[in-house]
Amino acid sequence: MTIVTLTVVAVLAGIGTYLILQRQLTRIIIGLALLSHAVNVLLLSSGARGEPPVIGEAVSGSLLADPLPQALVLTAIVITFGVTAFLLALALRSTALTGSDAVEDDLEDRRIARQLRKEEPAQDDESMHEELSES
Repeated sequence: MTIVTLTVVAVLAGIGTYLILQRQLTRIIIGLALLSHAVNVLLLSSGARGEPPVIGEAVSGSLLADPLPQALVLTAIVITFGVTAFLLALALRSTALTGSDAVEDDLEDRRIARQLRKEEPAQDDESMHEELSES
């Protein structure tokens, strides 16, 4: 059972990481959800041994399950829900403004990096757009 759980966690984490590295916001959101599911399964599997930790239910000498992983997973689910809702709102706004959910390069950041490296003098925005479309 441990090998199956570990394999599920590895597959979820791998696919989630791959999707987070994409440029579309919808893929990033799905990747974040898969990565959080992988962490939740890993946390739950770490504390799944033993009897339920209920007062008055424990048999003397039996091993009780640790309730901390369950509390951490519950907290992580709530936080992930909030982050997902926020990212969905950002994706909706980005799609409404630009017509696409692709994350674009930050032209101002590139201009500042070039100025700091002193490779070339600052360019105007039109030449930066032309340079980005060529590459």
